[in-house]
Amino acid sequence: MLYYLSQILKNYVSGFNIVRYITFRSAYALLTALFLSFIFGPKVINFLRKIKFSHIRDYVPASHKKKIGTPSMGGVLIIGSILISVLLWGNLSNRLLVLSLIVLTYLGIVGFVDDYLKIKRENSKGVIARYKLFFQAMLGLTVGIYLYFYPMDPSLRNCLTIPFVKNIYIDMGLLYIPFVMLVIMAASNAVNLADGLDGLAIGNTGIAFLAYGGLAYLTGNIKYADYLYIPFIKGTGELTVFAIAIVGASLGFLWYNAHPAQIFMGDVGSLALGGALGLLAVLLKKELLLIIIGGVFVIEALSVIIQVAYFKITGGKRFYLMAPIHHHFEKKGLDEVKVTIRFWIVGIMFALIGLSTLKIR
Repeated sequence: MLYYLSQILKNYVSGFNIVRYITFRSAYALLTALFLSFIFGPKVINFLRKIKFSHIRDYVPASHKKKIGTPSMGGVLIIGSILISVLLWGNLSNRLLVLSLIVLTYLGIVGFVDDYLKIKRENSKGVIARYKLFFQAMLGLTVGIYLYFYPMDPSLRNCLTIPFVKNIYIDMGLLYIPFVMLVIMAASNAVNLADGLDGLAIGNTGIAFLAYGGLAYLTGNIKYADYLYIPFIKGTGELTVFAIAIVGASLGFLWYNAHPAQIFMGDVGSLALGGALGLLAVLLKKELLLIIIGGVFVIEALSVIIQVAYFKITGGKRFYLMAPIHHHFEKKGLDEVKVTIRFWIVGIMFALIGLSTLKIR
């Protein structure tokens, strides 16, 4: 909205020309999402508390029982802040940006229904797991088909880039479609699993999106892309606005989600943010790099897989004291805040390692 308005006003006042720069709009998209979170955060918290929208997962340490009554579904604040910010500062003629908004909203709706059923129906587990996976799979399949037939760059349509290696691409053919589906589903569920401690998931989400925001800017700039020997993909620079708006919304939500949390994001937030992160990795042709940049989320998901597999193989024994792994460290006696901050530090390390692959090629 403001982007288009500036294109008109620059004909009369040259200063408005600054709005065309992605860096400028990204910075203000961050600030807009941040301020929206600050303004509407207390209102959302009070409203959710008033209507008793609260849910605590069943399998959590006993110390978490004191959190009963804390409002959930705070993801509506995150998604709302992102949408308004991007609609204000984004170039909506960019189909990649529009696709990102659609994916974020779609998964937000899936998560909203899941949270709503958990809260409003006694003893409900929310949306049945296989149905939730089905809706995620259908989204991933649709995105995969769309990108296969309408690629950002026809020369890179089905290609997979390899971190640490330059100018080597793997042509996946039709396998690219289920691969896209897998990336989006895995990222969505991994962030969801990490959402178990105050500030843990949203903090690492902000870190990951900050890294991918930088990657989006570099990938969409032909000079930087050529210098770094990464594929230049026209139009991906606009995704910087989307990614950095999420960073702003994450910081704003962390203001209220930091320990002791006043609100939880719920599945409406975690599923949407995770799916959006997976989509960014796909659009930037940095899918494998997500394993590094999103390393904390990968570890969280793997800990659950290992726990379940070990439990079945050994007939009831546990590999971790509790999964996901952040609860394991709590069980070992570490304070929740210490676990969260250490996971943030690890997340920053992973993000820096991921970004370093741009030069180690």
